[in-house]
Amino acid sequence: MYQYVDRPLSTLDDGCRFLVWGMRAWVTAIAHQRCPAQLLAPAFAKWRMIGGLQPFHRAMVMFNKDALETFGFCRMECDHVSEHEAMILELVASLRDRGASATRDTLEMLVTEDAVGDLLETLSRLGASLAIAGLFPGVPIAARGGG
Repeated sequence: MYQYVDRPLSTLDDGCRFLVWGMRAWVTAIAHQRCPAQLLAPAFAKWRMIGGLQPFHRAMVMFNKDALETFGFCRMECDHVSEHEAMILELVASLRDRGASATRDTLEMLVTEDAVGDLLETLSRLGASLAIAGLFPGVPIAARGGG
């Protein structure tokens, strides 16, 4: 998580920026009482992520409904990654980098016990869609030691 939190969006790869935009757009749609999946679909299709729309939407619903604390997301125009945005980026990357068991341990601290398994599977499906589209989140430039 710390590799993403408070990072400028310009230091993130396309996959990270896509996910951060998606989170913020989803939250904005909910705040305006609009269907987030319907609003996100064109961008997901453009980025070859239409197969990831359902797991993304489901994950966001679960974070909204089953989180042990209220998640905070930045406004669309914000140039930095919030703590909770960073957590979600890390959870997606963690499945590949640390495996399901370690990711499950983290999820147990973030969502209700009943939601852990479903959310783990949903994030796995989202990660697979990101990988197929060539958008799997990477390490920010500053965290790699470059700029």
